[in-house]
Amino acid sequence: MVKQKSRLVWLLSFWAVWNHACILYAQNSTDSLQHLNEVLVTARALQKDIIPVQSLSGEQLQRLGSHNVADALRYFSGVQLKDYGGIGGLKTVNIRSMGTNHVGVFYDGIELGNAQNGTVDLGRFSLDNMESVTLYNGQKSAIFQSAKDFGSAGTIYLQTRIPKFEDNKKYNVKATFKTGSFGVVNPAILWEQQINEKLSSSFSAEYLYTTGKYKFRYATEGGYDTTAVRQNGDVNALRIEHGLYGNIKNGYWRTKLYAYFSDRGYPGAIVRNKFTHEDRQNDANFFAQALFRKDFSERYHFLASAKYAYDYLHYLADPNKDESLMYINNRYRQQELYVSTANCVDLTPYWSLNLSADWQFNLLNANLKDFVYPRRNTGLFAAATAFHFDCIQLQASVLGTFVSDRLKENGQSASDKLEWTPSVILSYRPFKKIDLNFRAFYKQIFRMPTLNDLYYTFVGNAYLDPEYTHQYNIGVTYRKDFKNLWMKHIELQADVYYNEVKNKIVATPTSNFFRWTMVNLGEVEIRGIDVAVQTDWKLGKEALLSGRLNYTYQKAQDFTDPDNEFYGGQIPYIPWHSGSAAVNFNWRSWEASYSFIYTGERYSSQANLPVNYQPSWYTSDCSLSKRQRIRSQELKLTLEVNNLLNQQYEVVSCYPMPGINFKFIVQYMF
Repeated sequence: MVKQKSRLVWLLSFWAVWNHACILYAQNSTDSLQHLNEVLVTARALQKDIIPVQSLSGEQLQRLGSHNVADALRYFSGVQLKDYGGIGGLKTVNIRSMGTNHVGVFYDGIELGNAQNGTVDLGRFSLDNMESVTLYNGQKSAIFQSAKDFGSAGTIYLQTRIPKFEDNKKYNVKATFKTGSFGVVNPAILWEQQINEKLSSSFSAEYLYTTGKYKFRYATEGGYDTTAVRQNGDVNALRIEHGLYGNIKNGYWRTKLYAYFSDRGYPGAIVRNKFTHEDRQNDANFFAQALFRKDFSERYHFLASAKYAYDYLHYLADPNKDESLMYINNRYRQQELYVSTANCVDLTPYWSLNLSADWQFNLLNANLKDFVYPRRNTGLFAAATAFHFDCIQLQASVLGTFVSDRLKENGQSASDKLEWTPSVILSYRPFKKIDLNFRAFYKQIFRMPTLNDLYYTFVGNAYLDPEYTHQYNIGVTYRKDFKNLWMKHIELQADVYYNEVKNKIVATPTSNFFRWTMVNLGEVEIRGIDVAVQTDWKLGKEALLSGRLNYTYQKAQDFTDPDNEFYGGQIPYIPWHSGSAAVNFNWRSWEASYSFIYTGERYSSQANLPVNYQPSWYTSDCSLSKRQRIRSQELKLTLEVNNLLNQQYEVVSCYPMPGINFKFIVQYMF
């Protein structure tokens, strides 16, 4: 204990000395470096992503007919989405079969946290004001970032719109109204205001109401086949955001206020002829964050960020409304405080060093009996270096994570932990005139047990070890632009990977069915292939056709217990084959799009038996849009048809998804 604390003090002291040395270095080196400016710009412009990356941005997001961020991520290869029942259900994402808790989600550059259960419900993040959604396997292809950015097996970056003003405009306004199936009423507004040349603001608000009712088919083997209506999937939700964006000499700063309130029903599983559920959930989420970046010289760059978050969750299960329920009236309150600094020094035009330090404090309160009220302090320290040459790029980093838990009430807290995890990334471009790149990376990372894993009443286990992942990836990218052909460009990505997850945390029952415990049992090995193709075609002077195709093969095996008869079987809900396709056609003021998603056969349990077999499913979505200029304003009308072929399917067993449904969108921009 004392030894670990002394290590933490040593690391903090080293970071302070490094930070001071960087500032002195920048002050003493400015004059002598200005003649290298053109060389630096050229080198930076040639950089490519050397980590597998997939991105959707701008109009691409709007063409997919997606309701939220989780829906958009279905179009990325290597992603498995868990959707617990349509619009009102929880939505989580798993990248390359390593588990939802190994996915870091960043909102405008700062990670969204949930120390209680480690998952982020992506269903509550709308695409209405989203500029881009980007997925990295491993970490970003940059060393100048916070220590948190190095700390996940896979990362999702959500970037909201940054105000841009054209034609001497002082403001931009976008008003949107969506309605359609399931009683959807979904108005939204985005107002961007230029305060002066260096300062602008953004205000965004959105309201969503839906009954969540839709028809689905229910069939039992050897029994009957009927059509029922999904119940208790209603949602009342309000999202409000405000941002300030400032520019300073050789830098910028940004602030964000975010608030989200919802009242929703849990649609629940359809089992044993039970079609209705009455449990409810109320959420209130708030955070305030700020980010500051400045280049003190051409060689020294500084980044700082801070965040405060408050999350309230109320879950109610009332047996007076549903006799099958056990009475539960739980309230959880989380608070998080986070600060981070990153210092990057370009020692030469080809060699950079970065040192980042983060600190985070989490507390969890609940009205549960015998709750121990845990508090967690987390320190993260990342050291990284990068080499950039004409044909080779190399990055290496090491992340140190120190975690200390304390309990407000009597109880056994988990022991302090200090872990070091490395990563190495390499990219090679053999030909200067051909945009062909080979890449490879290795990354080791771990995830701490959540506060629920450790301290949840009657379930938690304070002696859990962290889960460890080892990631190996080899890939290739190729891009070619054409000048005098109908095809304007084509881009291909292909990656082969192998992942290991050790000490996987799983829940097992005890002598009492209502009391489970968390133990380290799991060991999973994942082998996979990701392929992505994107292309654009120019058809005549006014027509443009673009397409996107993704395919994933995964063999994710459970090697937990050699004595188990299902040893080596495919882990639950991981299909062997999956893929997606999207095609968009633009002609003058008209736009049409079609998208297709396929998920192959899989099993709902580690017991790969016929009773747990889940058939493949696919959906087709299409839309038609018309833009109309009204003086300096623009009106856009869109008709969407989702699940065009009315497929009856389940993403998660016993949680039926909607059949064919419609949406009409009116968007006015001025």
